[in-house]
Amino acid sequence: MVKARLLALRQVLREQGLAGFVIPHTDEHQSEYTPAYAERLAWLTGFTGSAGEAAITLSEGAIFVDGRYTLQVRQQVDSHFFTPLKLHEDPMEDWFAARVKTGERIGYDPWLHTRDWRARMSRALAEKGAELVPVAGNPIDALWQDRPAPSAAPAVPHPLAYAGEDSANKRQRLGADLRAKGAEVAVLTLLDSIAWLFNIRGQDVAHTPVVLSFALLYQDGRAKLFLDPAKVTPELQTHLGDGVELLSRDSFVSELVRLSGKKVLVDPRKTHAAVFDRLDDAGAEIITGDDPCILPKARKNSVELKGARSAHLRDAIAMCKFLYWLDREGPKGTVDELTAANKLLRLRQEQPLFQDTSFDTISGAGPNGAIVHYRATPESNRPLQPDMLYLVDSGGQYLDGTTDITRTIVIGSPTEEQKDRFTRVLKGHIALAQARFPKGRSGAHLDSLARKPLWDAGLDYDHGTGHGVGSYLGVHEGPQGISRLSFSTPLEEGMILSNEPGYYKPGEYGIRIENLVVVTESRIDEEERPMLTFETLTYVPIDTRLINEYMMSGAEITWLNIYHAKVRELIAPHLDGEEKAWLLKATESLMAL
Repeated sequence: MVKARLLALRQVLREQGLAGFVIPHTDEHQSEYTPAYAERLAWLTGFTGSAGEAAITLSEGAIFVDGRYTLQVRQQVDSHFFTPLKLHEDPMEDWFAARVKTGERIGYDPWLHTRDWRARMSRALAEKGAELVPVAGNPIDALWQDRPAPSAAPAVPHPLAYAGEDSANKRQRLGADLRAKGAEVAVLTLLDSIAWLFNIRGQDVAHTPVVLSFALLYQDGRAKLFLDPAKVTPELQTHLGDGVELLSRDSFVSELVRLSGKKVLVDPRKTHAAVFDRLDDAGAEIITGDDPCILPKARKNSVELKGARSAHLRDAIAMCKFLYWLDREGPKGTVDELTAANKLLRLRQEQPLFQDTSFDTISGAGPNGAIVHYRATPESNRPLQPDMLYLVDSGGQYLDGTTDITRTIVIGSPTEEQKDRFTRVLKGHIALAQARFPKGRSGAHLDSLARKPLWDAGLDYDHGTGHGVGSYLGVHEGPQGISRLSFSTPLEEGMILSNEPGYYKPGEYGIRIENLVVVTESRIDEEERPMLTFETLTYVPIDTRLINEYMMSGAEITWLNIYHAKVRELIAPHLDGEEKAWLLKATESLMAL
């Protein structure tokens, strides 16, 4: 199938006078998790990860993925057609530059790439006498016979009881920021920014409650919202009020043209080249700057934080019920990856305000746990067996919050190596959970805290240590993060992030321990400068059977004992009988050695 699709695509490229084409994993909103109609990369290559891009010439192909997908890409993609490369270490422009000839033209879809990406690629090709050219319509769309249609699900208001601030106030507040920057209007293309600004949610992207839309925000707080008219209900119109003009999604481009002479704020990192091209053609004065919603959205207000704590409590109840079930049923040999994921889903569905999972559950037994973003399928489904590690990374979308948690569980008895690796991961997790740092520091300053215990043994992991999380929005939210690349955004109070160091031994097992945390003000009297720390939101037992206590310091054991005491305090009242007895045993204190 891949071969036939590649042949068909290359024939279209020849007909258009193109020597190559770029296929990213994104949509016109630069989404990480894309709607089904935009899964062009999966259609062509078979790769289903959330970060990657492919490049083809008339005779070769390559697929570029980040560290989370280095194993998955080799399982899903035929290397005969696409050579696997690293997204951040093997620049695509270098790959093309090594293959193009003078006069050749490489095509790209301007609705799927940023202006900065275009500039880099254009320079690299120009040095070889080649040219990067836009295509009027993505050639894959014409070849994709059963391509899904965009969702027509209605947009629904997100109540003030969960949002904590009404849309009109948000728009006025951000409009004042636009005036301060000398902008008359801002272009918004990110789906989570639009959902947050207008306090709306939808069902247009799996596991992420956003609405396919574009928006224009004016400095006086008025706005234009572009979405499919089928999504508009009387309830939505009442919710948005007179300050928001509703227009069809198809009219977005024509409205950009009408911004002639206006001072328009556009985020060059989050907005695709086609938007800049339309504004340039219209004669608008472009002011480049960050999407005005990104930072305010990341700084959760008191209502959102209260909701996050409540959602994590309910989620923890479901997780503890699941871990009790797993501890009882796993050793019997009757549980497989899909059975476990389905059981966890049913337990979450019993919790109030549950809407959906926040991503496809990663349910990895044994060697499948070493695939960082593994997704069990009927073909890959592996039974849980004695003396095996099982990794489950999952989360829930609740009306009042978004959760994300990973636990690694031993089925039977662990090896000494597994205990060593697990304990190193736990030590890194604790170091980050206890971190205290000056205001103004970014996640990049903290990343090594979680890695040091692994580095001490010559070990590491290829993914980031932490990502931002939304409030009943994206489970991956920018701009905050904890990784070696997260220098640009200082951590601020109210930001929610994950704390998830790991270790992966290909072909054998994977280990990851993930809690969500919120940035809070540190209140120690002796501090000479303003400091921040983390409050843990996730309270679910960590498998102590995998810990080598001799590797733990007294302070680390104390942290774990306090953490497990809090788990008992919060969760035990919601469990009965054997489930409660299991929880009390799973959270027994360790003795400092």
